[in-house]
Amino acid sequence: MNNLPEIKVGIVAVSRDCFPESLSVNRRKALVEAYERKYDPKDIYECPVCIVESEIHMVQALEDIKAAGCNALAVYLGNFGPEISETLLAKHFDGPKMFVAAAEESGKDLVQGRGDAYCGMLNASYNLKLRNVRAYIPEYPVGTAEECADMIHQFLPIARAVYGLSNLKIISFGPRPLNFLACNAPIQQLYNLGVEIEENSELDLFEAFNHHAGDPRIPAVAKEMEAELGAGNKKPEILEKLAQYEITLKDWVEEHRGYRKFVAIAGKCWPAFQTQFGFVPCYVNSRLTGQGIPVSCEVDIYGALSEFIGAVISQDAVTLLDINNTVPADLYEEDIQGKYNYTQKDTFMGFHCGNTASGKLVSCEMRYQMIMARSLPEEVTQGTLEGDLLPGPITFYRLQSTSDNILRAYIAQGEVLPVATRSFGSVGIFAIPEMGRFYRHVLIEKNYPHHGAVAFGHFGKELFEVFKYIGVPVEEISYNQPAGVRYPSENPWV
Repeated sequence: MNNLPEIKVGIVAVSRDCFPESLSVNRRKALVEAYERKYDPKDIYECPVCIVESEIHMVQALEDIKAAGCNALAVYLGNFGPEISETLLAKHFDGPKMFVAAAEESGKDLVQGRGDAYCGMLNASYNLKLRNVRAYIPEYPVGTAEECADMIHQFLPIARAVYGLSNLKIISFGPRPLNFLACNAPIQQLYNLGVEIEENSELDLFEAFNHHAGDPRIPAVAKEMEAELGAGNKKPEILEKLAQYEITLKDWVEEHRGYRKFVAIAGKCWPAFQTQFGFVPCYVNSRLTGQGIPVSCEVDIYGALSEFIGAVISQDAVTLLDINNTVPADLYEEDIQGKYNYTQKDTFMGFHCGNTASGKLVSCEMRYQMIMARSLPEEVTQGTLEGDLLPGPITFYRLQSTSDNILRAYIAQGEVLPVATRSFGSVGIFAIPEMGRFYRHVLIEKNYPHHGAVAFGHFGKELFEVFKYIGVPVEEISYNQPAGVRYPSENPWV
């Protein structure tokens, strides 16, 4: 996956000048040693030039960590800390930052050896607010060297997402299809997040595709597809066109990324796409997403944004699915009831035409798009990658701007059940605790579209911190409330 950021955290220790500087020096050394024992030393850089006690030290440390190639910052309060200098350091560092503080070490050394970082963290947070500086502060930000090392490691996926967003361009093709107001995308919030957006006509894409006819790279990419599909290669006649389209998109990304490091795509896929291109783009979308370039269906710009965040956090392929249909009672009774601890309303089917990476499917086959083939010739609807999703833990989530420009998000952890769907497309049976109430009082109540991003694993903690960091109001981050905890809109007498 070559479209995802790597993070190097500069660890800068700070000290209030009326406290022994040695506390911060020795505690920083212990923190770095603890991190290097447990994790990859390449994740971090120990700033050696100074312990920050003044604004001059702040400038020296800032220049040092920049020269070392750090794109994230951990401010470490080895003692009480200088609230002005340490928060100026965060203010002037261009990248994600966190604050963490040292716990006291021994009841036998609470005179000269007492650092009071527990108190200093309060002043740091107060001064960050005064300066309008966003920073990640762990749930309990004061700890031993080992505990602080764990906190910095837990910061990495958050830092990747924040840094990635500030260096992301979303490339879209075409307006949303007719009768598809659901994925309305006010772009002001993209700019507020630091994301660039390049909106193109699908005619531009069609022209670029035609220019790639006979491209000498096509046979090699088609061979890759054959190898990936194996016995599931049910439509071999369409592979060369799909390879031509994949090369077209990759070339477009390289020619249009501009000054941005990372790219996601919001693609057009119907209604005229099939008749003009002669196939559906689902399989190519799945391949690019599996390679670290998330591609959303149906010009879903915030879907692409959400996919990118999940890919960066999980460092794995994600997918975008319709929150699609209920699980029939007979299927539930035969395959789920009594075997898994979920009610029927906790379950639903997540589906899309065929856009999920092959590595996230139990098995896969290249097929045609059955829904579109009801009104179009079957031969122009070929190109879906169909199969049941791999069972296991998932996080269903989405970041969205409302039509009146409010950022909001939802997160729900659950699992894909190891139950055959008996259906078509890229599809799985999902189980999320209290999904029925979440569906009504979050997804419907807050007017979310039917597309949800899926990360393969439980990443609710990281997503929640990322959404907070980038400015989503906490009251606008929704999750599936446990039984007994009422949603604000939920009728208490139901």
